[in-house]
Amino acid sequence: MSEVVPLRREGGEERKGPVLVDFADGVLRLTLSNPPANVLSIALMEAMMAELDKAAAEKAVRVVVIAAAGKLFSAGHDLKEMTAHRSDPDRGRDFFDRTMRLCAALMLKITHLPKPVIAEIDGLATAAGCQLVASCDLAVCTDTSRFCTPGVNIGLFCSTPMVAVSRAAHRKKAMEMLLTGETIDASTAKDFGLVNRVVPKEYLGQVVAKYAAVIASKSPLTLKIGKEAFYRQIEMPLEEAYDYAARVMVENMLARDAEEGIGAFLDKRHPEWKGE
Repeated sequence: MSEVVPLRREGGEERKGPVLVDFADGVLRLTLSNPPANVLSIALMEAMMAELDKAAAEKAVRVVVIAAAGKLFSAGHDLKEMTAHRSDPDRGRDFFDRTMRLCAALMLKITHLPKPVIAEIDGLATAAGCQLVASCDLAVCTDTSRFCTPGVNIGLFCSTPMVAVSRAAHRKKAMEMLLTGETIDASTAKDFGLVNRVVPKEYLGQVVAKYAAVIASKSPLTLKIGKEAFYRQIEMPLEEAYDYAARVMVENMLARDAEEGIGAFLDKRHPEWKGE
């Protein structure tokens, strides 16, 4: 099999529509840049999908970080964009369907991406913005960040954000967010299970970079196997999950990287990953 040639150049931020793209040291940084609220418009979601597709195919990309420019992480769907289509002959049904299905596809792409994805949050993440946070594998936020699923306040239950939030947060905590629509602070979000770490604003980039660097140092094949197995087994009954996980571990043990990693551990040296 021929090696995938990296398409990204190291360093230097590039604008790809409403998304800023930066790549360095194996870490691809995608920054929402759709001011003032970084809404998940059709254009932004399509741009994110395109960048994630590239990331999946490029061996050079080891970790993806999703961040945001400005004071808000994301206010969710573009309600103005959606409301403008109420004058369509179908009262906007086709556009609403396209929006929700595209959003679902984006969240699934993050879950299915064979590279770990870290959310870096500084500011408010609401509705589909909160869904984006919950869909990432890890999430680190500032101590002034806030989160909510406020659809119930405007007569639109956050049903699609519910899918990701109910899988990230404890069940009753997710229901509390969805039923009240109230905003929770960063500490509460950590208690609920939405985020891994809460840090002062000045340390956010440093902490995320450390997470990314540690993860990027691991075998990319092992991370791919592990991430896929995590999301598959978590929806299975217990016995089925153990049976599946055992089969995954057997195949993983036969991989060259596992042979190298175990050999390096026994020899007390650093492993040299081949990604196979």
